[in-house]
Amino acid sequence: MRDATIAANYAEALLALAERAKDPAGWGVMFGDIADAVERDPALRRFLESPRISERTKNDVLARALQDRVPRLLVRFLAMLLHHRRQMLIGEIAREYNRLLDQLEGRVRADVTVARDMDGAERDALAARLTPTLGGGRDVVPVIRIHPPILGGMIVRVGDTVADGSVRTRLARLRRRLAAAQ
Repeated sequence: MRDATIAANYAEALLALAERAKDPAGWGVMFGDIADAVERDPALRRFLESPRISERTKNDVLARALQDRVPRLLVRFLAMLLHHRRQMLIGEIAREYNRLLDQLEGRVRADVTVARDMDGAERDALAARLTPTLGGGRDVVPVIRIHPPILGGMIVRVGDTVADGSVRTRLARLRRRLAAAQ
């Protein structure tokens, strides 16, 4: 719980910097890309975690790697994370930043589990269907997760609300009804 609170504080600070730069969405993309790199690249993660590598060396490497790709203020934010030894919270900070940005821009994310991937038109149609029912006056942005064992249909989660319309669940209900009828 403590890490979540710390990450939220850093995400708020990052959002304030991004708003001052007048590009909160762009900063979210850039910081998200950095978080993805840390999460997906074991060598980068080990580099950032290692107590044997000095803070200065880490800062120099990050500054050179990000020099022409991100604003200097974002590089300085990363340096501050390193200074306070919070570099392993980058992923959590990115998630919290996106939550804050969604709140600021009037969006809500819906975790949608489907059996197969959806193309852009299907995603747009899904968002249009979910917005009036689950949006509460905000646009719904579906975050698609592929899970073939549900067979078909979908499972939608928005906050604590879950709507399970998967074929797997429907078959299980039908199986229980048939067993109860015998």
